[in-house]
Amino acid sequence: MEAVETNPHSDTASIISLVRDEIGDVSHQAVYDVLRVLTEAGLLRHIQPSGSVARYESRVGDNHHHVVCRSCGAVDDVDCVTGAAPCMDGSDDHGYEIDECEVTFWGTCPECRINRSGTSDVKPNTSERKEIRV
Repeated sequence: MEAVETNPHSDTASIISLVRDEIGDVSHQAVYDVLRVLTEAGLLRHIQPSGSVARYESRVGDNHHHVVCRSCGAVDDVDCVTGAAPCMDGSDDHGYEIDECEVTFWGTCPECRINRSGTSDVKPNTSERKEIRV
């Protein structure tokens, strides 16, 4: 849980490495099992942006969304687009009782924009990034 809390949006391989650094030898299966149980218990959220491996975060108390860098794969949280959960009304709910809306924004993060352009006129996100990029 601590590994995910301090490194939001980490993939399973990164979490295994973080846990091993902290407590020593632990099996892949044990970490997978704990992630599954914590997710089922509602203590972790499993996200999997298109084309990405599964990632985990401990921010579970709201219906926030994500922005993903197409270049390096960095993931950041985006608060709800508009209003209260489920944030948006679909044009046709097909009779479903909607309780969640998942939105993923795609683009290029400030660091990759700077690297691509070779200039520093792009202001990087000043909030501390804690996720592990893969």
